[in-house]
This record gives sequence, C-alpha cells and structure tokens, in this order.
Amino acid sequence: QKEDVVVTLLPAGHCPGSVMFLFEGENGTVLYTGDFRLAKGEAARMELLHSGTRRAIYIQSVYLDTTFCDPKFYHIPSREECLKGILELVRSWTSQSRNHVVWLNCKAAYGYEYLFINLSEELGIKVHMNKLDMFRNMPEILCHVTTEQHTQIHACRHPRDEDCFRGNRLPCGMTCLNGAPLHIISIKPSTMWFGERKK
Repeated sequence: QKEDVVVTLLPAGHCPGSVMFLFEGENGTVLYTGDFRLAKGEAARMELLHSGTRRAIYIQSVYLDTTFCDPKFYHIPSREECLKGILELVRSWTSQSRNHVVWLNCKAAYGYEYLFINLSEELGIKVHMNKLDMFRNMPEILCHVTTEQHTQIHACRHPRDEDCFRGNRLPCGMTCLNGAPLHIISIKPSTMWFGERKK
C-alpha cells in the first residue's frame, strides 16, 4: 500500500538551521517540533501553517520532542523579556567605565546569535569571540562579533571558564584595559539553568 506524504520543514527558531517537521498525508497532519523557540504570534505568521484563505490548517497531532517539555520548566520567560533584562543590565554596567566588561558564559557553540546581534545593535559594542569561522555561513552576524579582545562584551570560551572568571580575568586571558584592572560581571544565558532554579 502506497501513500503520498508531504513533508514541510518550518523554522524552529531554536538555533541556526533548526526546523520543525510538518507531515501531511491521507490520515491527517502531524507537527513534530524538536527543540523550538517561537515568539508569541510567530506561528500565526508562518504561511505554511495556513491554507490559502489564511485560515489555520488543522493539525491532528503535535509531537513536542523538546528538552523543556517538563513540569519543572513551567514558566520560561519569552526571548523578548530575557533580552530586555540583559540589555538593561549590560547597558548599566558598561556605561560605568571602559573597564566594566560583561562575560556571556555561553555553554553551547550556537543558539546565542539573537543575543549577540541585539546587544551589538542596541549598545554599539561588538561581542568578542575566540574565532569566527563557525559563522562563515551566517554573514549577517559577522558585523556584530569580533576577535578583537578590547571590547566590553565577551563570549570567549575556555575549557575552565569559571576558573578564569574567579581570577578577575576573562577566558581569553584579558585582565585589564588601558592598564587598569577589569570589573567583570558574568551572565549565563541558559534556559536549562533558569528552569532548574525557579519554581
């Protein structure tokens, strides 16, 4: 017995290239999410989730195969809420002096592009990274990141990041700007960390 099934890849908003799978066949329509991070109203703007009349298509089943489909992650703030809080903190810290720097303690290689781009655009400060080759296929981010250490926002990585931070130096080894010691705050942009500590 043969059946034609149409499989459509939809943007998942999780990290670059992440997708959700929409299966449409004679027995109904199924959405398989994987990890996803969509803002409110974003699904409503996805044309492929609507029929030609802009009416939402009927999805028979949704498979939420995601890390955060767990009661301990009852409330995860929106990406916009998180960005607003981080922006306020980074702006107030970096405006004190050139020696007030922020270290973004990012545990994964990808998935923080939204944060880097928005911090750079809002504050006019590029984000330091050890190397940029992982972004060679994402040219839209290259004007927001730099390998130049003398910036106030860092997302550089080291195998023992936390040890570096305790010694009042950044993982890239930077300890001062213009001969004066750094004042460093660390921000850990992690949904997993947030979910494990908030009831």
